[in-house]
Amino acid sequence: EVQLVESRGGLVQAGGSLRLSCAVSGLPFDDYAIGWFRQAPGKDREGVSCISNTDGSTYYADSVKGRFTISSDKAKNTVYLQMNSLKPEDTAVYYCAADRLRIWGTRPLRCDPEVYDYWGQGTQVTVSS
Repeated sequence: EVQLVESRGGLVQAGGSLRLSCAVSGLPFDDYAIGWFRQAPGKDREGVSCISNTDGSTYYADSVKGRFTISSDKAKNTVYLQMNSLKPEDTAVYYCAADRLRIWGTRPLRCDPEVYDYWGQGTQVTVSS
């Protein structure tokens, strides 16, 4: 069974930091991209940051460049999102998700929610002003 389990959500003050983790099981981790997505009330789900476990490629949304860092620990099958200099606009439910890149060949990294197949339960991040 494929499972993605997020942790480390919470309430933080503007300017603060938070690290989210996504523990993945039930799939060949090295063949997948793992992405972080977020959804605020009334808004579409958007890609925040994604990483390819096939070649290490990363993607960051313009709104988080320089503030967020994604990393993958293959020994633990876990992906992290380090969030620094948090802003109230970062408030959302954050989800991690998996997209298989290596099947017959290898596909390029994308960070669009519609291409991701497996999803975690989501975790609330609230940034107060």
